[in-house]
Amino acid sequence: MVVRQEMTERIDSAFRSDNVPEEIKTNHKGFSEWGTGVTSKDHQPIVQVVIDGKDRDAVDNEGNVLPTLVYMAREKRPQYHHNFKAGAVNTLIRVSSVISNSPIILIVDCDMYSNNSDAIRDAMCFFLDEEMGHKIAFVQNPQNYNNMTKNNIYGSSPNVFNQVELRGFDGLGGPLYIGTGCFHRREILCGRRFTNDYKEDWDRGIKEKGNMSIDQVEEKAKSLATCIYEHNTQWGNEIGVTYGSAAEDIITGLIIHCRGWISVFNNPPRAAFIGVGPTTLAHTIQQHKKWCEGVFSIFLSKYCPFIFGNGNISLQLQMAYSIYSLWAPNSLPTLYYLIIPSIGLLKGIPLFPEITSLWITPYIYVSVVTNIYSAYEALLHGDTLKGWWNGQRMWMIRRITSYLNGGIDAVRNMLGLSKMGCPVSPKVSGEGESKRYEQEIMEFGSSSSPEYVIIATIALLNLVCLVGGLCRILTSGENMPLNGFFLHVVLCGLLVVINIPIYEAMFLRKDRGRIPFSVTLISIGFVMLALFVPLL
Repeated sequence: MVVRQEMTERIDSAFRSDNVPEEIKTNHKGFSEWGTGVTSKDHQPIVQVVIDGKDRDAVDNEGNVLPTLVYMAREKRPQYHHNFKAGAVNTLIRVSSVISNSPIILIVDCDMYSNNSDAIRDAMCFFLDEEMGHKIAFVQNPQNYNNMTKNNIYGSSPNVFNQVELRGFDGLGGPLYIGTGCFHRREILCGRRFTNDYKEDWDRGIKEKGNMSIDQVEEKAKSLATCIYEHNTQWGNEIGVTYGSAAEDIITGLIIHCRGWISVFNNPPRAAFIGVGPTTLAHTIQQHKKWCEGVFSIFLSKYCPFIFGNGNISLQLQMAYSIYSLWAPNSLPTLYYLIIPSIGLLKGIPLFPEITSLWITPYIYVSVVTNIYSAYEALLHGDTLKGWWNGQRMWMIRRITSYLNGGIDAVRNMLGLSKMGCPVSPKVSGEGESKRYEQEIMEFGSSSSPEYVIIATIALLNLVCLVGGLCRILTSGENMPLNGFFLHVVLCGLLVVINIPIYEAMFLRKDRGRIPFSVTLISIGFVMLALFVPLL
């Protein structure tokens, strides 16, 4: 930990001063090519073999010889698009081809670490299976977090997704590629289509590497990491990770499946890889917005599962992919049910059947069964009842913020009104934020973001409508019977209960994580405006 902090300080110091001292350049090889004028967005390709696997003197604390370790920074120039993570992965695929050319590639996000030494062996067991191994393109491990609170305050627990949804993909052709914790066959990731006679050449890397010196390896690798290398090639299209989407992992996995390959989900009792989940509401909203924008842009493109996958994968797998691709449109009916029935209650306009009518049966059946089964799944796979309830709140919040905005941005990108971005989801919090996260107190922060206005407005609208609606029922008698507004009261009441942490953050809390007063004022204004709009 001390060594890492010292290294971080040296890097930050060099970045601030725009200069690397000669002493550091001499003692630390990684700094030797960083000079005046070099920035993180404008620099030459840098490839350095930090540890040579042939060096028997490079050992760990227990005397074991360390594997080859290579530092790479692909060339970046302001005039060339670097294609975000997809561009980085494709460069790493090429550079690794002159280092080892291993037939299997492991892709892991920088904020994740290995937690199970048997993960590689487990993956190889799938690839070497005598009956099915030749059909498997990649082995996907689930994404797990080591900082989840007991009751999953931000709905980030991956338990149900990992143990139910991804497992379900196995019966349809295999799970989607989620971008991290995944073992790929190099040839398939580079565009090979499935054939029944496919056979992996496990010695290919050993035979092709030859006896190049370290300097020769570095120079050849640098030529593969330049900005212009991919020009007039199929990299990012037919070869490597696909460009043009913020969800490059999902679209790449879909293309691999459509080429005839299958994938496998591996979820060992001890998690193979562990990362860090978001610890504030803002981080959660940003992360899901990025995901939603990416998957919805896929649905709107030529890679739509129902178009690109037609005839290539089963209808069931097309539908499974589309569950995530259609997050964005789901925000619209969610907004309807959060707003219109509540206003109907306040204004005395019934939208649902009376409680004594048989037509109310489908509403009650769907609502009760869906929620009971959802809670059952969560409890069965390790979540608490309160954690499930928090997940329902976050399900609602994500749909009216992340999914709504992500869908709008995807449409804007498609129409050419904006350019695709790929913001990095922050995972580091301040001391106060971390303390509130551990105490499971929702963190809003001091910024007056539009997302907070939406959340606060809808919460406040439901509170006003519930109080006003109940007052009208109690004072109107037969003119507004409870029998005709039973579902309105239940729905509005549940929304008020689920939004209790929002009301606390608006009116009761005094810490720095509360909802800013300006957001509360704006929300009150929007609620007053909504109450004066006639319900059609």
